[in-house]
Amino acid sequence: MNSKIRTWFPWWAYAAAFVLFATAGVAMLQWSVMIVRARVTPWEFVAKTFTGGGQYQFLLNLIVVGALYAVLVFATNRFWIASGLFVVIIGVIAVFERMKVLVRSETIRPTDITLMASGGAGGMGDTVTNMPAGSTDAIVQMSVTVAILLVVCIAAALFDTRRSLIATPRRFIGRVRRGIAAVLCASLLVAFSADLGTSGSWANSFAAGFGDRAKLWDSIADAQSNGVAVGFLRLTRPKVMDEPAGYSEATMRELAQRYAKQATTINATRGANLADGTVVMILSESFSDPTRVPGVALNDDPMPYIRALKKTTTSGLMLSSGYGGGTANLEFQALTGLSMTNFDASLSSPYQQLVPQMSWAPSFNQIWNAGGAGSEAVHPYNPALYSRSTNYRKFGFGAFYSQDDPLIADHAKRIDRSHYISDETSYDSVLKLIEGKAGASGADDATAVKTSAKKASETSSGNGGRFIQLVTMQNHMGYDDWYDHNQFKASSTNGTPLAADERMHIATYAKGMNYTDQYTKAFLDKLDALGKPVTVIFYGDHLPSIYKHASADDRNSIPLHETDYFIWSNKAGREAARKAEAGASGAGASGASGAGAAAGGVDSAAENAYTSPNYLMAQAAAHMNARVSPYLAFLTAMHRAVPAMEPPVVNVTQGWTRIPDGTPLYLDANGKQIDVAHASAETRRLLSDYRLIQYDITAGKGYLRGFGFMDVPAK
Repeated sequence: MNSKIRTWFPWWAYAAAFVLFATAGVAMLQWSVMIVRARVTPWEFVAKTFTGGGQYQFLLNLIVVGALYAVLVFATNRFWIASGLFVVIIGVIAVFERMKVLVRSETIRPTDITLMASGGAGGMGDTVTNMPAGSTDAIVQMSVTVAILLVVCIAAALFDTRRSLIATPRRFIGRVRRGIAAVLCASLLVAFSADLGTSGSWANSFAAGFGDRAKLWDSIADAQSNGVAVGFLRLTRPKVMDEPAGYSEATMRELAQRYAKQATTINATRGANLADGTVVMILSESFSDPTRVPGVALNDDPMPYIRALKKTTTSGLMLSSGYGGGTANLEFQALTGLSMTNFDASLSSPYQQLVPQMSWAPSFNQIWNAGGAGSEAVHPYNPALYSRSTNYRKFGFGAFYSQDDPLIADHAKRIDRSHYISDETSYDSVLKLIEGKAGASGADDATAVKTSAKKASETSSGNGGRFIQLVTMQNHMGYDDWYDHNQFKASSTNGTPLAADERMHIATYAKGMNYTDQYTKAFLDKLDALGKPVTVIFYGDHLPSIYKHASADDRNSIPLHETDYFIWSNKAGREAARKAEAGASGAGASGASGAGAAAGGVDSAAENAYTSPNYLMAQAAAHMNARVSPYLAFLTAMHRAVPAMEPPVVNVTQGWTRIPDGTPLYLDANGKQIDVAHASAETRRLLSDYRLIQYDITAGKGYLRGFGFMDVPAK
């Protein structure tokens, strides 16, 4: 090339090129997630920076991507070579990201990388081995983009006579300087990643200043709103818990032995095996009694059947950690017995931040995997939200039936103008599983935890019961006058009239609740006619965020976090509990067994008046007169000492927003707040043991796994 044409580019040209290539990198990453949900384009993501409202997430992602780019530039000291390498790396990541979105409807997470490195399946492993539809187009589009940018790099390199970006008289000194610069950039990126998920940290506050607001219920929505790069980094090192004082193998062994003795005492008066019966755990979306909301009155009772049923069986109020959202957090607590109260405020969504990286993830459905016919999950909606498909696999569910599976899709009903599949459909799907009438699954749902319905049907007829997890969707927000012939009308009781939209939302919600009440009655009537024992654990996850006046008053915080729950057994289940009580050693010795509730009466009503989702399985074991593990024995004792607990939260939509410096809420059997600082020594010890147990399972060494802490005796 003619030397007269070639020139030594000025520094501003490199700076401008750096910004342009980094911007291209951010846009390429955003391209990978724009095909689903809101379909936000890369350019719309960039444009938010210039439209006001504190939306500067593009700039934050530009800094993150730019730090990686800078490391390459300093490491090679060849700007155009580094730029070419940068666009190739980003292009490959973007293609894999889009493929992951196509095949699993979720973004790449740090655990995908560790799984691939160790040869594990799932996550990106599925993407690599099973090219999803649309992959070819994605590869072609990104290949063309990368090729264009590489041509720009090559052309610029041909015209640029500067051999080294940073030239020094002595080569060794230059290498040291560049090395220090590269290490500083990499260290800053690592430090930012390490602290981004920790509330109150410099990185978390820095990101918040750019408008970063995590949407941890949906990794794609988070990536579209806050950026792919930042969305990935926030999951690299979430803070789970501080290590409790005295944590050690010896401490955990002593703790396990102590509660093993308590389990032996409890089991002496119980004759049933949990896995011999079928348990259906129902998380009823947004189910709560609207007549309890301060300042609101209805002209009719939306839940007459469930209100009457609660008087005849184990039931009460459940203290929820959410308001208007946070469903998966309640589900996590109910399935694991762990409490959001014990986690650091940084851990706002265990399903996204914690479960995928857990090496040991004990959950109650595994009791039926070991001693019964297995466990299955049903959710009539998108399986990718909250990463349920991944987490259900981690928990050991044998099958996951979501909205597109024939079990649901073949008879899916929606009520009038509602967007969501009805509770009637959800209940019918569960009934088919219990009866073994589910047809063979033909859905091509790569995101689901797949075993065929035929296999599930076969196992259901074998020995033992099964565990079925149902998360409904009928009463999910919003509530926009969906139902015809709605008789419900809301009014104010405190002198401040309700706005028209609030009245409409409450009336719509109340009608949905009424449908749930009717469908629940029909479902339980059908279960009552079965010849096999079935127990239902039913709870509402949180209140809907439609009570504007009530939520504006902090004095209403507790009632706005109280939902309804009940534990009920069908006729065969009640009879099994009676036989177990009669056959157990020391039967009738005390009220600890809970068999009276299982038989249709109310046993220890005061003890069950308040609860939290983490206690539900321990209460179900008492209701069924079933033997318990040391872990369930601990939860039984914890529930008696502190009947309900929740972390410090605020009453906002998607209300899992934690208050880092707040105090957890503990309630006694009368629903009054407990000051744990003045609680008995035994209660304080239980709370301390709870933190030790939870730390060991989630962030510690997992010592309890080797001590049989989760094992339920068959006899």
